[in-house]
Amino acid sequence: MLVRLLYASRALAPVDDALVASILEKAHEYNAAHGLTGILCTCSEGNVFLQVLEGGRAAVNELYGRIVRDPRHRDVTLLHYAEIEERRFATWRMGNVNLNRVNRGTVLKYSETPQLDPFRMSGKATLALLDELMATAAIVSRDGA
Repeated sequence: MLVRLLYASRALAPVDDALVASILEKAHEYNAAHGLTGILCTCSEGNVFLQVLEGGRAAVNELYGRIVRDPRHRDVTLLHYAEIEERRFATWRMGNVNLNRVNRGTVLKYSETPQLDPFRMSGKATLALLDELMATAAIVSRDGA
């Protein structure tokens, strides 16, 4: 059974390119081995992480449990969890969006302010934002799978 999980958190250290590259490198390897796909959105304003994980229920739940216990971030908040018929982000072991580079009008379309604050957004609105980012090719990946 496939599930989709969406969560947000705040990094304790500043979110910079080196940190994101390290996370993505580990995610590509881990996700390939466990049949997981998804995207990681980062925003240095507020040190925000926004991540979607898709895959088998046990694999997604196991990884989310590890994420919740990871001491490098706080305020881990589950925004959406659902059983799904098909993956929405199937082409990315872990795609990436730097939200600092996204047009603020795109964020404002789904949010109270032009600065991303997923803690004040519904899961549905956040998924709609991610769909738009996917449609506008804002999601990038090193390996395309």
